[in-house]
Amino acid sequence: MGDLPDYYFRIRDNGAVVFRVDTENRQRRIDMEEIATVIVKNGNIKPHGDRTLSAADTKAIKDWLAARVDMLARRDIDDIFRAVDHLNLTSQWVQTKATDPQLDEVTDTLLLAMHDLRSVLVRKKSERLMKDEAAE
Repeated sequence: MGDLPDYYFRIRDNGAVVFRVDTENRQRRIDMEEIATVIVKNGNIKPHGDRTLSAADTKAIKDWLAARVDMLARRDIDDIFRAVDHLNLTSQWVQTKATDPQLDEVTDTLLLAMHDLRSVLVRKKSERLMKDEAAE
């Protein structure tokens, strides 16, 4: 068996369940012992049951948490760039392929979503510009 990590993080919607991986037993089996849960949103680490986490456990969990937060942030940006691609593809579809009944079905929803997005982007950009001017 190859080198396995000391910890396994089972991803959940809001974080992960943390297991300590043990392969150093007489049966040479992989044992996974649940040691904690971690919430990504607030960084909460809750030991499983009455367990006390070691310094190594806590460090491994905090390292995983920092990497997970970074990865999720990168995914968010990637999703936004995909949304831009979809907007461009939608424009092309409207221009070249859409039928009148299809346009009747999607136009109002698209216009409201784009108006909402534009309003938020303009407001946020204005806030950033005002903050930059105040800092100068």
